[in-house]
Amino acid sequence: MTTRRELLAGAGLAALAAQLPVVALAQAKDSVTIAQTLEPPTLDPTSGAAQAIREVTLQNIFEGLVKIDRTGKLQPCLAESWQIADDNVTYRFKLRQGAKFHDGTPFTSEQVKFSFERAVAPDSTNAQRQLFTPIAEITTPDPATVVIKLKQPTANFLFGLAWGDAVIVAPATAANNKTEPVGTGPFKFVRWNRGDRLELARFDGYWGEKPALAKAIFRFMSDPQAQVAALRAGDVDAHTNLSAPEAVPQLKADPKLKVTIGGTEGETVLATNNAKPPFDNLKVRQAIAHALDRKTIALGVYGFDVNLIGSHFSPLHPAYVDLTGTYPYDPAKAKALLAEAGFPNGFNCTLKLPPPSYARRSGEIVAALLAQVGINAAIEPLEFPQWLERVFRNKDYDLSIIAHTEPLDIDIYARDGYYFQYKDPAFKELIGKIAVTLDETQRNELYKQAQRKLAQDAVNGFLFILPKITVANAALEGMWTDWPLPVTPLAELRWR
Repeated sequence: MTTRRELLAGAGLAALAAQLPVVALAQAKDSVTIAQTLEPPTLDPTSGAAQAIREVTLQNIFEGLVKIDRTGKLQPCLAESWQIADDNVTYRFKLRQGAKFHDGTPFTSEQVKFSFERAVAPDSTNAQRQLFTPIAEITTPDPATVVIKLKQPTANFLFGLAWGDAVIVAPATAANNKTEPVGTGPFKFVRWNRGDRLELARFDGYWGEKPALAKAIFRFMSDPQAQVAALRAGDVDAHTNLSAPEAVPQLKADPKLKVTIGGTEGETVLATNNAKPPFDNLKVRQAIAHALDRKTIALGVYGFDVNLIGSHFSPLHPAYVDLTGTYPYDPAKAKALLAEAGFPNGFNCTLKLPPPSYARRSGEIVAALLAQVGINAAIEPLEFPQWLERVFRNKDYDLSIIAHTEPLDIDIYARDGYYFQYKDPAFKELIGKIAVTLDETQRNELYKQAQRKLAQDAVNGFLFILPKITVANAALEGMWTDWPLPVTPLAELRWR
């Protein structure tokens, strides 16, 4: 007969045994679900300008010769080392041996040559084609060596190779990377359910350290309240940059979650079509600048202080100049400038806004501020593919609001055909000098001149630096607090 003591002991053992699988399961968790606001239009970072492409693919599916780490420093990647010759135009890269693409194709110097020549080809769709135009010649002495010779010294050439636009692709799979990407990164493509999620799996043939996670899912959630609900319910483990800043206090109070507020390189601007009347008139653009109360706009969007800007430059860079006082908030001055420009009663225009909440929310405030000086901006919401097609590519807009998240991208104002349509030979010459000035002190002085020129010309309405609001499960480690580049490297994530 079983005694009462034996029954109790058995029950205790059973209870303990019942708990053991739960503990083991928690320790063995090797998947993660991450939410982000925008869905990428394609999965090929060399095919378009959308930040969302790089968020999911860069340093996950695809890699470049070099990469930028979470502190903004340049690190080796597919190139384990490099040398720059005394002529400052010859770069010799020693490549990783043993690296391969997800389909088993060995990584060699030939794919580097193919990728960069493809990026600069006449039919290239690469959004940062200018990164490769300094290249005069690419040679491949052996499979593990690439020698790149530039036309002239180029100060930020290596830095540009860390961007998503400079990832290495293979000739056999490049054409299909938009929907079935094949790279050399620590994670490989599994499936993409458009409008919902992207699934990735750990690539066991990866050349580097084995990631802790075996599986990762990116979920695309544009609705701010849905983001908050999913985080609180545990339906997602993290969000890369929350669109509901008003929920930060509530989320910070939840012991299951960790909230950090960091910085990005995202200059948020009231983008202006400088070639379209009346915005081709400097006085009109100056009037708009005086009508914008940056602090009110930023507080209205976030509810807390963020970095305000007066030109297209990050406060994190040593060459930054605070130019927020160039055109202080002054509605009376704005009205006077409009009258001088021939618009004493103001005018009507459109304000086309992409989906991110910072754009939609700031758009409403900007429209109200412009209305106070007589500029009636009709808001037109666009989905992001529409915004890319109509505003970015076809320049079919008056005003828009967008954050430009690429680092050190002041040169976009010197590009022919860029959607701001700002054409100034003096500014273009200045950017040309910056590109070939290798001395950092001298280069920073030129950057300061460039910032002042853009501010004085009121090219855009310069608003604020986009903050990064990261919310994650308290047990998930490795999410980036800051975004020196908009990426979410899955190989750095692990559960504790």
